[in-house]
Amino acid sequence: MAPKATAELLDVGGREVRISNPDKVYFPALGVTKLDLVRYYIEVGPGALRNMYDRPIVLKRFVHGIEGEAFFQKRAPAKRPDWVRVVELRFPSGRTAQELVVTELAQLVWMTNLGNIDLNPHPVRSDDLAHPDELRIDLDPGPGVGWDSVRRVAGIAREVLIENGLVGWPKTSGSRGIHIHVRIERHWSFDEVRRAALALAREVEKRAPGAATSKWWKEERVGVFLDYNQNAKDRTVASAYSVRPNAKAMVSAPIDWQELPDCELEDFTIKTMPKRFAERGDLTDGIDAAAGSLEALLEVAARHEAEGLGDAPWPPHYRKQHEEPPRVQPSRRKGTGRRVSKMPLITVSNARLEADARAGLERWKARHPEAARHLEVEDVLVDTMRGRSSTWTRIRLNLRHVPEDLRPPDEPPDPDYQPWPRRDVGSDD
Repeated sequence: MAPKATAELLDVGGREVRISNPDKVYFPALGVTKLDLVRYYIEVGPGALRNMYDRPIVLKRFVHGIEGEAFFQKRAPAKRPDWVRVVELRFPSGRTAQELVVTELAQLVWMTNLGNIDLNPHPVRSDDLAHPDELRIDLDPGPGVGWDSVRRVAGIAREVLIENGLVGWPKTSGSRGIHIHVRIERHWSFDEVRRAALALAREVEKRAPGAATSKWWKEERVGVFLDYNQNAKDRTVASAYSVRPNAKAMVSAPIDWQELPDCELEDFTIKTMPKRFAERGDLTDGIDAAAGSLEALLEVAARHEAEGLGDAPWPPHYRKQHEEPPRVQPSRRKGTGRRVSKMPLITVSNARLEADARAGLERWKARHPEAARHLEVEDVLVDTMRGRSSTWTRIRLNLRHVPEDLRPPDEPPDPDYQPWPRRDVGSDD
């Protein structure tokens, strides 16, 4: 057996980029290595660069592949080539960090060598960090919601965009949903872009009741959630051509509206996308020339507000906003010094890895088979929680369909991973 290579030097646009441990397997089920991932990004490079060009980017590093623990890295590594660019960002917390900015393929390859699998740029360019040039519509299907429903809601979102003078560029999320990117003129703040996104989400919800929702709290959602908070400052989504860290190495693939009714999520993977890109080119070509105005959507927002629909909850860790409703889960209310649940929600597992959390769920079902038989798909709430520098998984159960006499007593979560001291633990719904 030939020894594994410890490093490989690539010439990328005239720059020499060192790939360490090129044979390290990143996707075990497929046998895809770090070097395979690098070569993928080189093959789709023009498209990937168009959608992340000159944008600050958050690193999410999988140094041991997708089955290892990932961690976020906002600050660019101090040791970097002089041709790797950075820009200083200020976060809602008041802290600052120098983040990477990619404008050429060699920088993307260098970043991939750090174990970064998917690409998560901010919706701003480095020359104006205060005014986004992109509104992002993130369609997130709830438990048990199928691909057909996501496609239907995407079509309704497109109708709302067209009515308000905007062009939507759809792509698969690389998981279960759809992202629609909308180029906008750089006249509006993050808060105004988020306000427009909330108005769009509510308008889609009104046209597709039961199929689409703008509700922030997971326990209130039915159907496909339009995550308006992805437009809050410091939030990012995977950009076009990103390989996602799942077993099938699915890609966040640009598609056109005509093929949406017939395409399947599994059509777009690290192995199929290079051929598609070679044959069809970059389907986001033209997106930068399609910048539109938010004025019409902001008028929709003003109409909603006049009808009594004010602001909606912000993500955790953001300071409380002036007109924001109480940032408390609907299943809890303030009582005499404590919160009392109005819905029978229990937490069954907290784990660093989703697989471990799901294993804890299966153990709970084995201990309580009678209760488990009454659970429906949407009663299992799988939450991705963000710690200081990494994500972890929480699984809760809504026992609303379980007869009261069959509901098990509260138990400590199994496992019960805690990224902070217990007094700091909070919800990240």
